[in-house]
Amino acid sequence: MKNSEIRELSTAEIVERIDTEENMLARMRMNHAVSPLDNPNKIPATKKVIARLKTELRSRQAAEKAESTE
Repeated sequence: MKNSEIRELSTAEIVERIDTEENMLARMRMNHAVSPLDNPNKIPATKKVIARLKTELRSRQAAEKAESTE
């Protein structure tokens, strides 16, 4: 998921996607511990997507806080 795609999502959708991606990451880690994944590079890619989502969410929260203090 690219940053431009993330910016198009609403805040509620971002929160939902974070939850979904974190669950998917946990399942991938468990499956990889039991038997190797076909593509183990999906684990760090998923972590990066989660980080991008959290970064966008945090920047929106900071922007809202800055607007409310003005």
